[in-house]
Amino acid sequence: MIQASFKHYKLQFKNPSGTSRGILKIKDTWFIILTKDGKTGIGECGMFKGLSVDDTPNYEQKLQWACDNINLGLEKLLVELIHFPSIQIGLEMAFKSLQSENGFHLFPSSFTLNRAPISINGLIWMGDKAFMKQQIKTKLDAGFTCIKLKIGAIDFSSEMELLKSIRQEFSAKDIELRVDANGAFAPNEALEKLKHLSAFDLHSIEQPIKQGQWEAMARLCESTPLPIALDEELIGIVSEEKKKELLSVINPQYIILKPTLVGGFKGSESWIALAENANIKWWITSALESNIGLNAIAQWTFTRHNKMPQGLGTGSLFSNNFDSPLIVKNGTLQYENNRDWNTSLLDIKL
Repeated sequence: MIQASFKHYKLQFKNPSGTSRGILKIKDTWFIILTKDGKTGIGECGMFKGLSVDDTPNYEQKLQWACDNINLGLEKLLVELIHFPSIQIGLEMAFKSLQSENGFHLFPSSFTLNRAPISINGLIWMGDKAFMKQQIKTKLDAGFTCIKLKIGAIDFSSEMELLKSIRQEFSAKDIELRVDANGAFAPNEALEKLKHLSAFDLHSIEQPIKQGQWEAMARLCESTPLPIALDEELIGIVSEEKKKELLSVINPQYIILKPTLVGGFKGSESWIALAENANIKWWITSALESNIGLNAIAQWTFTRHNKMPQGLGTGSLFSNNFDSPLIVKNGTLQYENNRDWNTSLLDIKL
């Protein structure tokens, strides 16, 4: 019999981080801990307040229900928790962790052997022009060749100036630029803004208008001068039929998969299969998980064999994260096996 419990944990940002949803100072997360025959497994339920479909008042009750019913087995639990994607992925991780050799090699590969890195984008947080420019310089100095900027927080003309100044120094061959609007544009002005942005040889723009406006997004994707990637649009879409319908109606150039928000690994794999059938490209992004969640997502991502830079955050944002073998080097995420895990902050030893 498996024993299960959960713990709440508050990740503290080293520096308050600006998003379209305001300034983040802490990030709540939860861990499911499984024990069986003297072994321990851990998984992270990184529910994202204000964004996750499972941001509900009964979230911890659902976590408790999952723990109380852990011996139903993973497959049944995933079905029962279809509307709680962050609990789904926490369970997927925890079961994998319990079965693994050391609790942390969930998807063994040449990545976990430190023989192959994962190419990632450098994330530039929202702020004033000087702050964003300084972040860009830091990322370029660190060897990133793909940078993602969050836009929509300062005025559009300042953001245009920022992009222009980058392109004056670096061509599209030097740096791939992605922008994420987090739904900041009004539908009636979005196409005009995309035309302006297309002058800067951008790779793509994420979620130019708010999710849920399928017809408006479909028109945008059809006439855009700049590839559009759906992100928030995928949140809360759980049935295969609805996923197919969304991709068919909107027909985006890309989709972005945050496993914590779209049904864990199983849910993400179903999106990938449907997207590939429709000739829609995709990449994977973390969602401010701790290193425990990032570790699992990065390992799984490597097994998907997608050569594009992925959006895997580094965990360096938090002052009370867990020491891990994950490091960022030359614009890639690497797994340095000579670095140990330390989960003592959770009073857990795997």
